[in-house]
Amino acid sequence: MKTIITYGTFDLFHFGHVRLFKRLKNLGDRLIVGVSTDEFNALKGKAAFFNYQQRIEIVEACKYVDMVIAETDWRQKRSDIIRLNADVFAIGDDWAGKFDELNDICSVLYLERTQQISTTDIKNNLATPTATIISPQTA
Repeated sequence: MKTIITYGTFDLFHFGHVRLFKRLKNLGDRLIVGVSTDEFNALKGKAAFFNYQQRIEIVEACKYVDMVIAETDWRQKRSDIIRLNADVFAIGDDWAGKFDELNDICSVLYLERTQQISTTDIKNNLATPTATIISPQTA
């Protein structure tokens, strides 16, 4: 059985997240997703719209995900990979080179991000009052 593991905040779940999970699941038999806790996000200087428990529930509902674990610390990746027998650690290419030290215990893969979508962009667009609302009569 080939196991893939990835990590992230996965806030404001969108089609980029779904496409990532689908691509990862197609690489193996089991997909494990580490979801950053609120406390860990605070250490990273990030704030999620949905709290940790809500994000866990959303990620668990995705049909490509087999297991969800808590991400509480930068250093836990190595021990998670060993403990969960992960064959591949995969993450977005915006992290390229940052996790190469894990190559001694598994394959490390940096995937191209889905174009034209990001949680940051969604948050920024929601904060901009120029959004166009389409009424049922004009749709």
